[in-house]
Amino acid sequence: MSREILFYTENKNYLVTYFKAKGNNFGIMQEDILFQISNKLKEVRKNKGVTLQEIADEAGVTKSLVSQIENSRTIPSLPVMLGLIKALDIDLNLFFKDIISTAPGDNVLIRRKEEYQPFTKENAKGFYYHRIFSKQFKDNHIDVVLLRLEKDAKRPMVRTNAYEFKYVLQGSVEYTVGKNKYVLNQGDSMFFDANELHNPKCINGDEVLLLVIYFFNEA
Repeated sequence: MSREILFYTENKNYLVTYFKAKGNNFGIMQEDILFQISNKLKEVRKNKGVTLQEIADEAGVTKSLVSQIENSRTIPSLPVMLGLIKALDIDLNLFFKDIISTAPGDNVLIRRKEEYQPFTKENAKGFYYHRIFSKQFKDNHIDVVLLRLEKDAKRPMVRTNAYEFKYVLQGSVEYTVGKNKYVLNQGDSMFFDANELHNPKCINGDEVLLLVIYFFNEA
């Protein structure tokens, strides 16, 4: 597939064609491909010295949306993703070189601990994420993540374009959602609309380990 097709088509089959040409049996933007692309966008943008505002202006979207996409806080539509890749002016083959899809199999997915993928969000101190798996179900994208919080972890309040489920595997945490604060101990769980400003804080001087499930809608 030529670079020109990437830059000027609105055809949703272009990525499918590209991955099939590389020998991957790939459905439209499935599995954790979206998050791999989001991470790659962030990496390429920083390597090129392009600011969030510059890529947003070039792609015709807001700076806030680009930041949310790069930090896995929203799932972009295909036209938005196309626009961001175009704005970076990078060869398609280079961009997708290290992005892989999960081969289809039976209805059981096994992910070994050593296969969990570490990633970062914003410039948060003491927040360590590992993606277990990510999957598209009809109109929703589900992202399953382990989050480890160091006892002095901190960051600004954030929003995520998703509903979130949290389960405390270890430690105790105070979760602020909007104007309310909730204390969760080991074995406790919560579910909330993450479009509200929210933030966790370790309490009792211990590290916290959370199982987090994001239920995304496409932006």
